[in-house]
Amino acid sequence: MNKTQLIDALADEAKLTKTDAKKALDAFVKVTSDALKSGDSVVLIGFGSFGISERKARTGRNPRSGKEIKIAAKKVVRFKAGKGLTDTVQ
Repeated sequence: MNKTQLIDALADEAKLTKTDAKKALDAFVKVTSDALKSGDSVVLIGFGSFGISERKARTGRNPRSGKEIKIAAKKVVRFKAGKGLTDTVQ
């Protein structure tokens, strides 16, 4: 499902206009991104949680040449599905 299809589904499910559904989705993405950027996590009970995890610096290999390369440390976004979502999908 792409963003347009998600907006259409949200509009149908919540009985909103597509414009309002797009605003709601954009607001959710912005608020979630801002929270993660500031170091907070976002927990939606029954759905899942978004959080930040740090990857340590490590040594990797260039697959083309086989030469060792250094991969810098970085922060990555993690999503852990909640029990409700997991049960729904199974």
